[in-house]
Amino acid sequence: MISVRLPEELEKKLNQLAESENVTKTYLVKEALNKYIAEKEEKKDSYQLGKDLFGKHGSNKGDLSTTYRKRVSDKIHEKYSR
Repeated sequence: MISVRLPEELEKKLNQLAESENVTKTYLVKEALNKYIAEKEEKKDSYQLGKDLFGKHGSNKGDLSTTYRKRVSDKIHEKYSR
C-alpha cells in the first residue's frame, strides 16, 4: 500500500475526472502508473530505434569506415594527376 500527497489543484482534477468517468481515484492512479511504467519499459535507446535501418541501403562494402582516409587520398591524387 502507498499513500501519495498531491497538490491541491492536481487532486481537484483527479476528483473531477474520477467523477466524470464514474471510476475511483485509485483506478485512475493505477491506470496512469501502469501506462507510465509500460512506456518507460518500451523506451529504446537510439541504437535500438535505428537497428533495423543500419546497413539497409549500404554499399555492400564493409570497410568504408576504415578505408576512408585512403579513399580520400586516392581521389585527391586522381584529381591532380590528370
